[in-house]
Amino acid sequence: MSSSTSMGAAAPLGGRAIGVRVEPDSGPERGAVDRSPWQIFWREFRKSPVALAGAGILFVLYSSAIFADFLAPWPMPKQDLDFGYHPPTPVHWFADGRFVGPYVRGTELIDLGRSTYRVIPGSRHPIRFFVQGTETYRVLGLVPTRTRLFGVDAPGHVYLFGSDKYGRDTFSRLLYGSRVSLSIGLIGIAISFFIGTLVGGLSGYLGKGVDLVVMRVTELIMSVPALYLILALRASFPSNVPSDRMYLIIVVILAFIGWASLARVVRGMVLSLREFEYVNAARALGAGTLRILFRHIMPNTMSFLIVAATIAVPGYILGEVTLSFLGIGIQEPQASWGNMLTEAQNIRVLKSFPWMLIPGFFIFIVVLAYNFLGDGLADALNPRKVTGGKS
Repeated sequence: MSSSTSMGAAAPLGGRAIGVRVEPDSGPERGAVDRSPWQIFWREFRKSPVALAGAGILFVLYSSAIFADFLAPWPMPKQDLDFGYHPPTPVHWFADGRFVGPYVRGTELIDLGRSTYRVIPGSRHPIRFFVQGTETYRVLGLVPTRTRLFGVDAPGHVYLFGSDKYGRDTFSRLLYGSRVSLSIGLIGIAISFFIGTLVGGLSGYLGKGVDLVVMRVTELIMSVPALYLILALRASFPSNVPSDRMYLIIVVILAFIGWASLARVVRGMVLSLREFEYVNAARALGAGTLRILFRHIMPNTMSFLIVAATIAVPGYILGEVTLSFLGIGIQEPQASWGNMLTEAQNIRVLKSFPWMLIPGFFIFIVVLAYNFLGDGLADALNPRKVTGGKS
């Protein structure tokens, strides 16, 4: 390779990534410049608009979950039986041909059996911003306040995504439910990846009897279909467990079934990495097993682990949705995207009140966004992307 296109990429040193010396992609300067691994990663990642879109969608959804109390117009358990299965409320901006700001029209129930409503002629309820709610909550668990982003004065109602059979606002419950459904994925993947990385790393590094026993255990777990294993583990707990404890139980169940496949992959990577010269040098200098594993070997698997974690999170979200949808997960009145979909099992409800499927749409969007992000990370963290200073 000529000097004008050479790339100084040193072998791993002590398991730490080092800067890469590359030629600039464009510009008048022809001299080599140093880029850190994070700069190279960002340069490659931003080339994928789909991955950026996925990251943006996830940022919006997780931010909405964090500030659900502020964004939701109603508290999660608030219900109004006089407005069961109320359709989504249109937001109007003009009246008599002039702009008057956002408002909704009043409605009244005319058929209880079919949950049919009609608009009250001449009614108009302005949507107000930064209103004072009826319940106090804490922003980020610290600052007490009652301020909510928007709302309407009584007797008006604003149901952006309609209401359920108890007259509870679907939009508000969707925000509160996202805290459960989205956080379970992150917490579950953190636990399972810690266990899988530790077990798989030790199995691959130590080998012999340890490797034999660990791999047989992982094969046993992986041989059982995931759904049946989830149901069996859930059945071992009482059915009347409070929602906060059920949340932890679901996290433990999902983490338990998720570490085995990762451990096998990590074990295979460690088997090859443990023979590298820098690992032998650390071993000769008297470094302990855990130090060699976590300081010299595991950092060189991080690109794979990051991508695998990103792609695996939707599986944990869908696991919680499955349990809650089947009625053995998060229980009412606590909201999650899974138990919000239980009403959609009824064909009549699904046909007459299609907005009850909205949580399913958001589940689809989250899974799609994570897969887009995972594909972008896989490309950006691919060591072969940087060749000759250009990708």
